[in-house]
Amino acid sequence: MNREYVKKKLISLALSFFRKDFFGIYHGSISTKTDNSHFIINSNETIFDAISEGQLIELSYKKDYRWKDASMDADIHMRIYQQISDAKYITFTMAPFTTSYSLNHNLILPQDYFGHQVLDKIDIYDPKQFDNWYDRAKSEIPHYFLNHQNNIMVIRGYGVYAYHRDMHEMTKQLAVLERSCRILMLDHNSAKLDIG
Repeated sequence: MNREYVKKKLISLALSFFRKDFFGIYHGSISTKTDNSHFIINSNETIFDAISEGQLIELSYKKDYRWKDASMDADIHMRIYQQISDAKYITFTMAPFTTSYSLNHNLILPQDYFGHQVLDKIDIYDPKQFDNWYDRAKSEIPHYFLNHQNNIMVIRGYGVYAYHRDMHEMTKQLAVLERSCRILMLDHNSAKLDIG
């Protein structure tokens, strides 16, 4: 595997996600599996609008000194890679319309053409409380993926985890999901205006 090429693909995708407001300056994560016991993930100090190859760290499933510099999501990514063979790329985004829509709904059922073509219905996962979410997320997120026939997990008020074998397909699904949630929110607001 050409690690420089893979890192350049991750940098390009991270910048694109930042420009679409899927990543904050320091919030979000992106990774790719490099072999059966390693993956590359952004560091915990990554500034997503100016990401460099030096901010991407290759980690082993056997934790060592590099883990302290890795994204706080590294444990979640590792567990997904360990349990789901189809996971080649993983990302955690905070797409604003999808996250906003998740606050007041239990299900995303796209009503637009592209959403209907690309996505299936997506249940919104309720983490119940945020106080201990990061402790639970390490097991609950991989468990969700193992028990649902979906490679996208929308977590109420938190964001979206996604994995895929193909980076471009994962990106397309996330972009379509965000657009579908925006359309659903606009439609809901339009219906409110018609009633009022």
